[in-house]
Amino acid sequence: MPSFEHQDSRSTAPPEQHNMDHKRRSRKLLLAFCDVLVIVISHLFALLLQHDLHIDAISPQEWQAMWFALPVDGALSLLIFWRLRLYQGVWTFASVQELINVLLATILVTWAQVGLLLVCWLICGPFVHFQPLFYVLQFFLLVTGVGGIRFAYRLLRYIHTLRDSEKRSNTVVMVIGAGSAGSAIIRELQTSSKMHYHIACVIDDNAYKWGSFIRNCKIEGGRDRIVELAQKYGVQEIMIAIPSASRKEISEIVDICKETDCTLKILPGMYQMINGDISVSKLRRVEVEDLLGRDPIRVDIDEILGYVQDKVVLVTGGGGSIGSELCRQIASHHPRQLVIFDIYENNAYDIQQELRRQYPDLSLEVLIGSVRNEQRVQSLFDTYHPDIVYHAAAHKHVPLMEDSPNEAIKNNVCGTYNVAQAAGQHHVRRFVLISTDKAVNPTNIMGASKRLCEMIIQMMNNRYDTEFVAVRFGNVLGSNGSVIPLFRKQIERGGPVTVTHPDIIRYFMTIPEAVSLVLQAGAYAKGGEIFVLDMGQPVRIADLARNLIRLSGYKPDVDIAIEYTGLRPGEKLYEEMLMDEEGISETENKLIYIGKPIQFDEQQLEQGIAMLKKAAYDETDHIRQMVAQLVPTYHHAVAQAASDAATGSLVQK
Repeated sequence: MPSFEHQDSRSTAPPEQHNMDHKRRSRKLLLAFCDVLVIVISHLFALLLQHDLHIDAISPQEWQAMWFALPVDGALSLLIFWRLRLYQGVWTFASVQELINVLLATILVTWAQVGLLLVCWLICGPFVHFQPLFYVLQFFLLVTGVGGIRFAYRLLRYIHTLRDSEKRSNTVVMVIGAGSAGSAIIRELQTSSKMHYHIACVIDDNAYKWGSFIRNCKIEGGRDRIVELAQKYGVQEIMIAIPSASRKEISEIVDICKETDCTLKILPGMYQMINGDISVSKLRRVEVEDLLGRDPIRVDIDEILGYVQDKVVLVTGGGGSIGSELCRQIASHHPRQLVIFDIYENNAYDIQQELRRQYPDLSLEVLIGSVRNEQRVQSLFDTYHPDIVYHAAAHKHVPLMEDSPNEAIKNNVCGTYNVAQAAGQHHVRRFVLISTDKAVNPTNIMGASKRLCEMIIQMMNNRYDTEFVAVRFGNVLGSNGSVIPLFRKQIERGGPVTVTHPDIIRYFMTIPEAVSLVLQAGAYAKGGEIFVLDMGQPVRIADLARNLIRLSGYKPDVDIAIEYTGLRPGEKLYEEMLMDEEGISETENKLIYIGKPIQFDEQQLEQGIAMLKKAAYDETDHIRQMVAQLVPTYHHAVAQAASDAATGSLVQK
């Protein structure tokens, strides 16, 4: 049977690869030929310079020695040049390192020539006088020739690029940031033949740099001149290359840039600087997350590793926005086993395939089922005996739950009770509930159900040795059902973008921030706490819509209209993170606080939940009144009246 293992791989390579390989070989051979000429010329000129350019002064012995040494010196030089990768470098982007390599190579060649001469003296005797000046001159000539050829190639390519760029239709660019990152971006824009950019100016807040140049690009001034210079030069695209800047600084710069009609791009973060991974390809469009005006929450990775590593971790609702990100983070921290439990099979399948692809050695179990099913939940705990539980399974869409309140109770309240009770009975070490700011003084059934969930875990914390905690945060950017994906779809359709009320405000955080908070809460947990994030200043939804329209390249109320539709059922103008009865205490992380648990009658709660469960499964019409008896801060009637009033005022306008 014929074997194909030793078949020449070149025979199966595409023609384009053959052509590319041929060009590389031809280029290397040409470069080696030029080096040989440089070696010959450097020998000859060094000899002439040694004799003040008087060719008659050169003795026959010196001529004979030079012609004898040239073949050996040439072969030795080419070998040294090859070993130091003078033929493997991309000389279009030659830098100081390449110059150092050239210097080192020529030094080694010179010393090799001296060593060869000494060997010849030992064998044949001193047939020619040793002239140190010859080797000094030859060294400088060799450096000039070998280095000159290579950097001349770069110069010619640069001139060609400039001439070619003048013929192309270029995008006029402003670069913000005159540091290392900005310089790297400018360099790539100038040297790449595939990018059609013209750098009009550079902006930096360091007044010391004003008037200076980076690669022939003038630093015109600080951020206060962005709008002026964008108009002056007809800037079409602004690139923000300040990876070390805080989120607040970036937000301020972006706010200024929004006054222009330019497309905005930004270099992601400081890690790009650390890794030296700075290029135009790393630039991304400015997103709404960049406008939050605060730095993202940070976590202590060592603490997280300490309690997740080598543990069996269960994530309910593991296919959702928060749940799936939790699974990603947990998987990266080497748990003994990760168990994902979700009722939605498509979401569960997606995260299963992703984790198997990224973490092939991870012990992963993905199970389909509902937290409503008490027997299924008990079976889950009997089989896998988790050490840590993250409970993210819940209905969260406010208007939909207002239309189906019994479903909110079945899934959120009954489901949480089932999972929490099973966790306590099986001596789970820690149980972390994913809660929401809508649980504070709730005006909708979803928020009221999540407040009941918080009360349940407080009750369970007093019953069992498991450390039960809740994590409360605001709206998550980009999550399923959130406002950002909705706005994007509306913009793609040409508008209008719908906002419920011009004055409505919300606290926002990114999905990684939410997960960071949850993970950190697990590390801080002692039992019974409600962790709250300091989310900075709230964001007006109408402003968020306008910013997203601008970032999409359109003008609000000109290209894309904004329509106000009135508050939805159960919706508040603003959300709160703490109830009046709750005090707060600090944690080691200055952005994470602990809300003081509110005391309640646990027996009454137990009885109330049993009645709620029966009423929900009986599809009663009085579920809201029953919830209000258990959650004194739930004011559905007041919220409905406020919603009706707000809607009426909009209609009048």
